[in-house]
Amino acid sequence: MCGRFALDTPPQKLAEHFKLSGEISFHASWNIAPSNKICIISADQQGTRTLRTQRWGITPSWSNKMMTNARGETIAEKPSFRSAFKARRCIIPASGFYEWRTEGKVKHPFYISLKTGEPMAFAGIWETLGGMESCCIITTSPNTIMEPIHDRMPVILDADNWAQWLSPLEQNADHLLPLIRPHDAETMQAWAVSRDVNKVGVRNDDGLIAPFTQSLF
Repeated sequence: MCGRFALDTPPQKLAEHFKLSGEISFHASWNIAPSNKICIISADQQGTRTLRTQRWGITPSWSNKMMTNARGETIAEKPSFRSAFKARRCIIPASGFYEWRTEGKVKHPFYISLKTGEPMAFAGIWETLGGMESCCIITTSPNTIMEPIHDRMPVILDADNWAQWLSPLEQNADHLLPLIRPHDAETMQAWAVSRDVNKVGVRNDDGLIAPFTQSLF
């Protein structure tokens, strides 16, 4: 799963990296949590990419449960997500994400990012329900860097696949499902961080992503 992430890439750098059109403005955050407003990238039929904000977490009309993640293995069939998967896909940019490794009764947080320092492109879907736009992150099985930490990870799209993923003209699940896979572990890094990341709404600064102990990878 993905329950917390960070985005501290400068807006201009993000616009250049994802080739975005229009004005780009947002505040850096190192402790983005479910129900927060987050940045998403979508594209029109001409392929023009724009950035806007939506609530992180889709709440279907028939449920009171907010869904922040969607399992990639069932996203094409599950009623909660299949319509959005077909026609409303997006990229959720992130500088990195947090995951917790459980040891006994204690959960230890880790921060995971790309070795290059470039922003990640999480595969996402979005919906409009009750007049509100909301989105969720698609997850998949872990790669070798994630296996010691957790049994799920967000789908991180390669740049070569962004256009296909974002295109509203692409609605063939057989073409899209192969993109839902674990990211290459060789490009990623992870280290333990302070448990202060658990203090949502209290702590939000770049100290949260600083190594708490010596890197494990």
